[in-house]
Amino acid sequence: MSADPVVTNPELYTVVFENDRVRVLRYRDQPGDATSPHGHPDSVMVTLSSFSRRLTAGGRQVELALEAGQARWVGAQEHAGQNIGDTESHAIFVELKEAPSGVRDGTPLGPDR
Repeated sequence: MSADPVVTNPELYTVVFENDRVRVLRYRDQPGDATSPHGHPDSVMVTLSSFSRRLTAGGRQVELALEAGQARWVGAQEHAGQNIGDTESHAIFVELKEAPSGVRDGTPLGPDR
């Protein structure tokens, strides 16, 4: 996997939770801001604001317009991005780690730390 976005762009990505199964990142930028090339494992992205972005990877380029409140699957990938709109980008990424081997005995019901 390529560079960790928290390392390449610590002013834009922050870790809000991490355990042995997931890492949760908050992403926030302003119009015109761009990220350095970085990678994400399989993830779920939840948009907290509406925004427009350009993603670039391996000579390919795509422009996206996303509405607030969406949850989207994002397969593992490497890219660089830029806010090409006139609004702030604000999103949460739930990055998946290695899958569990099964249900663990003694796992408490409900939220856990």
